[in-house]
Amino acid sequence: MSRIKGAFSRAAAQNRAAFVSYLCAGDPDFDTSLAACRAVAAAGTDILELGVPFSDPLADGLTNQLAAQRALESGMTAARVFELARRLRESSDVPIVFYTYYNLVFSNGVDAYVKEARAAGVDGLLILDLPPEEAREAASACARHGVDTICIVAPTTPDARLPRIAAAATGFIYYVSREGVTGVREQLAGGIAEAVARIRAHSRLPVAVGFGISTRAQVAQVAALADGVVVGSALVNVIRDGLGARPGIGPALAAKVADLSAGTSRK
Repeated sequence: MSRIKGAFSRAAAQNRAAFVSYLCAGDPDFDTSLAACRAVAAAGTDILELGVPFSDPLADGLTNQLAAQRALESGMTAARVFELARRLRESSDVPIVFYTYYNLVFSNGVDAYVKEARAAGVDGLLILDLPPEEAREAASACARHGVDTICIVAPTTPDARLPRIAAAATGFIYYVSREGVTGVREQLAGGIAEAVARIRAHSRLPVAVGFGISTRAQVAQVAALADGVVVGSALVNVIRDGLGARPGIGPALAAKVADLSAGTSRK
């Protein structure tokens, strides 16, 4: 059983949704980022999404754009992102998903990139700007090296495309619950229950819901509907707010994850 499948299975057995944490790799620097990843992994994270810093992150809101900028300015490269995953894997068995853009995969050679990701302990790739219709090379490389391909469904995805997305996905399907970019929102998007039902009509894979989820109450609302809950900007904001006192980022993140992940229980 893959680490991703195991994470969802354990969560389901405990009558809760899986908690998926997003952090940008290398934000604000390598050592602080490694400490942050270790902190969230130990505090209740079932799956860790590591954003690979990119100069043109089209799907990301301002919070995550600035995190990527901090990471790049601190010297993060593709090689350093792989090293971060390797270092985290030394002390944690948490599943790691790279949240990335196709340019970063393609420019390094698709097969070589996937092979190195797997060697570093990465369990899945979520390539935001690569639709299944164009993903044959990446999907083949992932299958060859035992890396899951995480596919996205958006509110604007027509029903006619769902079978194709479902056929291409392994690991889980990520439902982006609102149009636009990532970021903290005061209210959840509407239509989540209906969207999850539409996806489940075409796939038996777990469905995780993200974009705009930032409070325990919102986590609880989504956990009642989906197999996983993704929180990103609310965690990245903890790093941003702690830049003047970096040793405190780890404990602050752990406290935030412990609070939010408590909302995943369906008991």
